[in-house]
Amino acid sequence: MTTRGLTRTSSRGNSFYNSGIMRLIIAVLIIAAFSFIAVSTGAVTFTVERGTDLQAVIDHAADGDTLLLGAREFTAVPRSYQDPLCGNCENPQTEVSASVGFRIIGKGLTILGKGRDSTVLITNAGYGIYLENANGTIIRDLAITGGKRDSNGSATDAAVVIRRSRVLIEQVDIRDNKNRSSDTSLVVGIGGVFGREGSEIIVRACHILNNGWDGIALYRGATATVSDCLIRNGRGVGIGVTWDATCLAYRNEVSGYWKGIGSFGNSILIARNNIVHDNLGWGVAAAGQSCLEAINNVIHRNGNCGIAPWSTDCRGRIINNIITGNGWRDQWICPCVGVWNYGDWAKWDFRNNIVWNNAEGDYRDIWEQSDINGNLSVDPLLSDDGRYEPGEDSPVWHAGAVQIFNVDGSTSHIGHRGGPQAIPR
Repeated sequence: MTTRGLTRTSSRGNSFYNSGIMRLIIAVLIIAAFSFIAVSTGAVTFTVERGTDLQAVIDHAADGDTLLLGAREFTAVPRSYQDPLCGNCENPQTEVSASVGFRIIGKGLTILGKGRDSTVLITNAGYGIYLENANGTIIRDLAITGGKRDSNGSATDAAVVIRRSRVLIEQVDIRDNKNRSSDTSLVVGIGGVFGREGSEIIVRACHILNNGWDGIALYRGATATVSDCLIRNGRGVGIGVTWDATCLAYRNEVSGYWKGIGSFGNSILIARNNIVHDNLGWGVAAAGQSCLEAINNVIHRNGNCGIAPWSTDCRGRIINNIITGNGWRDQWICPCVGVWNYGDWAKWDFRNNIVWNNAEGDYRDIWEQSDINGNLSVDPLLSDDGRYEPGEDSPVWHAGAVQIFNVDGSTSHIGHRGGPQAIPR
């Protein structure tokens, strides 16, 4: 076995303490119930199959180490946490009382489970897994559940809360974090993945299901790429981007939330090839001074409006979307139409969309757009099996904006099967 530990310096102590051999000895002494192996790169891989204190292994591990978690449940012992900043307050320097389950601070770790149905982390806290200065962390192939809502409504409670860290979350189930505060006046619950100050996040191929607040929420200074995720059945917004955050959202399915995908504050959101359906209020919206690019999405059967510019200061592009069947419930937050303009229409590039069969009309507070700039009002002939696939005779094929191309270089289709981010048929 070889290690690089003899040359590494850190606050752990002298070079002997930092050697790979000594680190393994210490691990045996303090966590005898866990097994581990060392790899030849100098980092250490811990195989964690027994014992009760996963946090002790996390605390002992060094930057670059890997934790291989067994097929079992791991339960956190929550700790009180005084968050020095507030993610969603007008004054960000507002201290917030919260709780933390598992903690990864000051190092990047790779945490690998045996599968979404096999390895389960039960967090028992508002900030389920809290990462700070944890650059290079990877969390993959496990489930995160069992959060407990904090009583402070300003706490950004979520299964995963990330600050000043570059993190990849892949093939993870974030589910059933539904605990509510005993204070019935507290509306917020526990979300999925929340990006805080300085976070750079990739969320890929995850299932974010049955949680108590936003699926993905990005606050001040956060950036994220969210792709190929199933975000279903929660309160709040499926994907919400606010303050000065930035998000790329590709090929996600968002349904069963109060609201679908939205940009707020001064944020930037690029949403492509998503299927946004069966949310209670709007499907896609932009508010504040945000910039929204909604291209090649299916926005179908949302309770009120399909898509809405929500302020005179927001701006963006709405191109190649299918906006159909919206407005099935009584008006709540916007009219039951396909497109509602509550902003400055001159700030929007709206073209090559199919807007059809929305409950109280296809457009509100804007003139009819059909047959203008390539927009159509026709049945897109989507399948009714939940996949929303266009039929062979559908009008979507190669009817998109000529400036946008499919992966084969042809003129783009309208809807989620078109454009460069689409999965080929």
